[in-house]
Amino acid sequence: MKYLLGLLVLLNISDGLLTYFLIRLGLGREGNPFLLELVHQPTFMIIKIAGVLLAALILWDIYRRHPKLALWSTSCFVSLYGVIVLWNLGILLG
Repeated sequence: MKYLLGLLVLLNISDGLLTYFLIRLGLGREGNPFLLELVHQPTFMIIKIAGVLLAALILWDIYRRHPKLALWSTSCFVSLYGVIVLWNLGILLG
């Protein structure tokens, strides 16, 4: 579970950095309506990092009581962010 949560944090931060650069280059836009206005602010990455760390703590707490649910949920989030990061890399490099 620790490795999955670490990977989730890494992928989420990678998504934030790639999104920032894609928007700065005019190649993309933020898909999350909650972050849409924040992506142009200097605090964007701080909010992304704080959000994913909070999510990781919540998932870890769930893991202590419901390990199968937490492992399944975290695996789904890792897969989702893996696809998002690959998509963003494809746009950036393509």
